[in-house]
This record gives sequence, structure tokens and C-alpha cells, in this order.
Amino acid sequence: MAVIYINDLADERLAAYTRLTELELRCRLEPEKGIFIAESAKVIERALAAGYEPVSFLLGEKWLEPMAPLLGAYEEGGAHPEVPVFVAPMELMEQLTGFKVTRGALCAMRRPVLEDPAELLARTQARRVAVLEGIVDHTNVGAIFRSAAALNVDAILVSPSCCDPLYRRAVRVSMGTVFQVPWTRAGSNVREWPRAGVDALHDAGFTCAALALTDESVSLDDPALQEMDKLALFLGTEGTGLAERTVRACDLAVRIPMAHGVDSLNVAAASAVAFWQLCPHVSNGYHYEKGLFS
Repeated sequence: MAVIYINDLADERLAAYTRLTELELRCRLEPEKGIFIAESAKVIERALAAGYEPVSFLLGEKWLEPMAPLLGAYEEGGAHPEVPVFVAPMELMEQLTGFKVTRGALCAMRRPVLEDPAELLARTQARRVAVLEGIVDHTNVGAIFRSAAALNVDAILVSPSCCDPLYRRAVRVSMGTVFQVPWTRAGSNVREWPRAGVDALHDAGFTCAALALTDESVSLDDPALQEMDKLALFLGTEGTGLAERTVRACDLAVRIPMAHGVDSLNVAAASAVAFWQLCPHVSNGYHYEKGLFS
């Protein structure tokens, strides 16, 4: 790879890190032009392992040597185009507005074209799916992906109004697990929701369960839920939860039994509880990926 030393953030080659607007970084309508930023060595490692295409790397000086094995492994075999590795003094890196760069490793990557939900469900042979509706906090989305990866969720569908799982805060909070759990959007606009998600799941043989408080909701610990062959759990926005039309479109509603008069949990916390209860547990009780930056 071409290592290029940088002494000025005004360098046009750093535009992906210094000049792209938030809207451009979140580009979903033109994924072949869209770019997202991966932060930290571990996140970058997981993205590369998942096949994401880097546009460039930006490293603090002290990170060039630790990152060398990862960069070399990516370059091995000559199957990939040469990617520039920009290296800057740490004090210059700290001037990057909006980035937490104390770990000193950033990578601009291309957004993939998202799969059709039916194709994703068929390819992954999913049995347990999480569906995120209208979640607007990137921290919550990242935390849900991390729980989904840890607790054996096979795939995730996100609604058109859900925030971007590849936005840098979501990626960072997820610790790169957004690259490990297969996901896609269901529907290109809010008018297609929730039918786009529910129809795709029903066509694939899923029972759709809304995590919601209703008079007919069943308890999360109901044994019948675990016995369902294919189950999709719908999780709603932070303030009001799932829309009424979404709850009606699902096959049943599920509630988490709680004590002391508490009637709800943060959506990320609720997702972890539900995933643990409804997904197959890893047989040895522990599952982790060991990499260069574990």
C-alpha cells in the first residue's frame, strides 16, 4: 500500500475525513458513491474481514506499525486495488472535528448496495430476525447490533425511518458488529412501511412479533415463542414504541415481564433481554472473535 505522510488537513485527498457533510456521509440513495467512516483498529479489522471496500486509511503516526499486519493481509495476493494510507502526527489528528481519534485509526469505506429483504432472508437462512422501526438514536442502533451479534440474531431489517447503521457513532458503539450481522432496509420510503417488512417476513415463513404493551400481549417467557421455527421481533422508536399500524400488522404482541411498576426499558436494553430469551444460546456459553485487535 502507498504510505503518504500528511502535514496539512487542508490536503484535498483527506476530503472524506474533513469536508464531507453529515448528509453526504449518510448517503443511502446512491450507495455506489456513498462513503462511511470506520473508527478504531478493531472496527476497521471487522469491516475488512466482512469484505467492505476501503477508499483510504488515515492513521496517527504511532498506529502505522500496529496496523501494518492488517494492512499487509488486506494487500496480500494483489486482488485488491492499491489504497492510500495517509499518516499524520497525532496532534494533527486531534484537530479533526467530530472524530474521536484518541486511538488514531480511521478508514473511509464504500457503502455496499443493500440487498432486497427477501434475498437477505433466503441467503442467510435466518430463523431469528430483529426489525428496527424508526429508531433515531445511533447509540441505540449500535448497541442493538452488538447485542444481536452476541446473542445469535441471524439478520436485522431496518425501516426507512430508522437511522443509519453505518453512521460512524452506530458503527463505533457496535464495535464493528454492524459488519457481522447481515442487515438491510425494508422499503425505500415511509409509505411502504410496515408492509414492506411484514410482507417479506411472512413470505419467508416468519411469525412477526411486536414488542409492545397491549391487552393481548404474551409474556416473553411463554414457551410457545421459543418453539416457533422462524420468529421476527419488531422493536420501536425510543419515545412511543412501535406504531399502532405496525402492531396490528404483526401476528402477535410480546411484553417483557417487569417488577416494581416499571413498564418499559430503553430499546437497546429491551432488545438484549428479548434476544437472550428467544434466540438459540451458543452451546459452550461463550463466543467471541479473536483478531489482531481483540
